[in-house]
Amino acid sequence: MFNDLLAALTLFTRLPLGRLRKIPAESFSRAVNFWPAVGLLTGTLTAGVLWCASTIFPAVAATVLAFGARTLFTGAFHEDGLGDFFDGFGGGRTRERTLEIMKDSHTGSYGVVGLVLYFTLVIALVGALPIETAVVVMAVGDPLSKAIAAQLVNLLPYARPAEQSKLGTSYRRMGSTALFLSIVVGLTPAALLLPSELWPAALAPVAMLAWLAHTMRRRIGGYTGDCCGAAFLLCEVAFYAGIWGALA
Repeated sequence: MFNDLLAALTLFTRLPLGRLRKIPAESFSRAVNFWPAVGLLTGTLTAGVLWCASTIFPAVAATVLAFGARTLFTGAFHEDGLGDFFDGFGGGRTRERTLEIMKDSHTGSYGVVGLVLYFTLVIALVGALPIETAVVVMAVGDPLSKAIAAQLVNLLPYARPAEQSKLGTSYRRMGSTALFLSIVVGLTPAALLLPSELWPAALAPVAMLAWLAHTMRRRIGGYTGDCCGAAFLLCEVAFYAGIWGALA
């Protein structure tokens, strides 16, 4: 289990833990089990940068710096997946062509436009919140959205042969213990930090995942690693939109 956590930290951040300890290859196939745990770290980082930056800069600028810090810390791993997802599902007309486009490391027009719209929307949603609320929802939204997005591996099969994935492996479906721990870790910050009147916002990323899973099953018959990264970021945007719905 400890190796699986190290695999998740190595895969989903730029922490050079693989240089300090040899991580078994099979641990990377279970890394998604600890995705919400990594979200505790990245969510705390993002919220902390927002809080510190807001003492110097306007709220929108502080929000840009906060998401920029997370992007650097994760090596834009999820943003790369989102760009590939937009390119594949925007430009592909068949299952085979969609998967081929997503595997191409170059970013096309759909990916560029999609990433611009994503960053514009997420910064607008968070940057307009009162700073105290924004800090809380950032700390909550990251692990919560990762716990929800991680369920793709339980809902869908991997769309390619495992050896054709970018990482050379595919994620395994979670066992009952891993599933329970993943959900508990993802929900704990919300239970501890989020005001009860904002809890309905958690339904928005669930609805987003349901739509994404349906779309992925119909278009490519499953998920890919890029789909997982895209699911996290889109679920997170949905959560922030849900916060505004709960505040209305």
